[in-house]
Amino acid sequence: MTTSAAGQPLIPQPPATVAALRQAVRQITPAALPAFTRELDQAADQSRQGSDLAPLQRFVAQWAAYVYIQRQPDLAADLHDWEERAAAGDAAQVREAASEIGRILDRAHAAVGLNRR
Repeated sequence: MTTSAAGQPLIPQPPATVAALRQAVRQITPAALPAFTRELDQAADQSRQGSDLAPLQRFVAQWAAYVYIQRQPDLAADLHDWEERAAAGDAAQVREAASEIGRILDRAHAAVGLNRR
């Protein structure tokens, strides 16, 4: 991952297009590129089969939020910490972690201006 000045995003938030998101993923989290491509293919197939753009819209919203989080190292680290707590904690810790993960995801979706479905 690229480094940045303390507290600054690694890159500006890209437009919510497949091409711009692919470039951002390539730049900040290249290891996620295979998942991006696989999920894009699945969303495109679902859209073609159902003659519906909703799967592609969900894909773009999900990856725009992912990029929003990953371009901010502190926020990405917080999310990772909460995910680890959710995986290893007792019931109360899992509930707290799930709440915090939801808060982070809601913030990311609101910031990119795409509805979370």
